[in-house]
Formats: sequence, structure tokens, C-alpha cells
Amino acid sequence: MLNGIGAPGIILLVILALLLFGPNKLPELGRAVGRTFREFKEGTRDIIADTEPADKGEAPAPAAQKAPVSPMEKRLPE
Repeated sequence: MLNGIGAPGIILLVILALLLFGPNKLPELGRAVGRTFREFKEGTRDIIADTEPADKGEAPAPAAQKAPVSPMEKRLPE
């Protein structure tokens, strides 16, 4: 992701951030970004945990078997 930026680009970004936000706001912004990433990670873990079956050893229920369709029941395309 940051392969093309290099060291001079990162230094320039840090200087730009210091000028825009000031040295007092940068720690607050860093904490806010950290909290945002942490909440995102917890949310994705919750979603993944909800989609997994409750008991992995339990086999899934077999699909309902459909009765064969007689030629009389087949519908023609409209």
C-alpha cells in the first residue's frame, strides 16, 4: 500500500499533518483512529461469529427432496 511513497513522502506527510492539526491534536487523532480500527475489528469478529454454525459437529439438515414434476405440470415459457 505504501510501497510507492518512500521515506521522503512519509516525512512530508508527517510535516503536513503537524501543520494542519498542530502538535496538540495529533495524539487525539491517533487515539480516535485506533479506537475506530478496534471497533471495526470487534464488529467483524462478531459478524463472523454469528455466521458460523452453533455446533460444528452437527451435520447440516438435508435439503427437502422435491417430488418429480410430471409432464402435465411443466410450464411453457411465456
